[in-house]
Amino acid sequence: MPISTLDDTLLHEVALTLFPNIGPQLTRQLMSYGGSARNVLHLPPGKLRKIPGVGPATVAILTGAERTAALKQAEDSLRKAEKEGMQLLFYTSKQFPARLKQLPDAPVLLYYQGTANLNHPKTVALVGTRQATDYGREQTEKLVQGIASHQPLIISGLAYGIDIAAHRAALQEGLETVGVMATGLDKLYPPAHRKTAEKMLTQGGLLTEFPFGTPPDKYNFPARNRIIAGLADGTVVVEAARKGGALITADLAQGYDRDVLAVPGPLGSAVSEGCHELIKANKAALYSEPKDVEQLLNWDAALHLAGKFKGPTTYDAADFSPEEFQVITVLQAATNREEHLDALAWKAQLPVHTAASLLLALEFRAVVKALPGKRFALL
Repeated sequence: MPISTLDDTLLHEVALTLFPNIGPQLTRQLMSYGGSARNVLHLPPGKLRKIPGVGPATVAILTGAERTAALKQAEDSLRKAEKEGMQLLFYTSKQFPARLKQLPDAPVLLYYQGTANLNHPKTVALVGTRQATDYGREQTEKLVQGIASHQPLIISGLAYGIDIAAHRAALQEGLETVGVMATGLDKLYPPAHRKTAEKMLTQGGLLTEFPFGTPPDKYNFPARNRIIAGLADGTVVVEAARKGGALITADLAQGYDRDVLAVPGPLGSAVSEGCHELIKANKAALYSEPKDVEQLLNWDAALHLAGKFKGPTTYDAADFSPEEFQVITVLQAATNREEHLDALAWKAQLPVHTAASLLLALEFRAVVKALPGKRFALL
């Protein structure tokens, strides 16, 4: 495929993520000043130095041989993605998960292969120990079966134990499930889960922030966990020891103001001690049955409203003005699909009076409804 057929905008966006020592926050800073990745990569040194946070070392790599290398690597990645049916989603893309966009430590580029909508209206993460017991696997299966009527997107990390049990239970129930990987899309880990992962490509998908060729480095797994926590409206810890990745995910979810539940286990079980500690410290709600997830995430109310109101549950950008659709996007990403007016205006980057006017218009169209305390929710 000749270079002229590549998406030039995406080529430069991908390249911008491949420079050493330029992380997500600095990438966003560069984009806000440059306007586009292409502009950033063609700014002269004098203008780059005027951008806050950009020092001599950053200027040197953006204007030196590293720029050529990054563009070449980006070109190779785009070619590989097209060949393998994968998508590269920059944070400015409409397909990029809106739930992640609002997080300060979110990645700016995602590598994705699959069929699931990453902006699914209902998402829940199921995580736990790699040393899952029969009890843990049974609780995972019962939980997924119990919430299947809501058709949620099930998110986990494709790891041994609870993670793979969650993915398999979702597939069994006909639900979409996304595995967030700590490697490149072309380095499936663990290899033992390849057959399940292949099923997920047509009933969910695989997602990672790591470029092609990235091996399963131990430092990648905690980073991966923040994406799991950020993608989900709620996280359920099924089994966890006192230390481990599941507790990291729970802490991250709580820090993102997302709901966390923990499944209690038998007294004396080492793989339930982490769950018990989360509950005792009020870091997680007690899970005893699937209805607990429904109530905490307000899914039971959503089912009631679906029968009472006729507003759509999915929205096409073509049916709304850009500002209206931005408001809808913020509400879709919010916990329980509702938000306070001030927070909504800030996240949508709109003046409060403009957001209020847009919400009123959307209320007349039966897209949103007003709640007490200047809160608004999607119908």
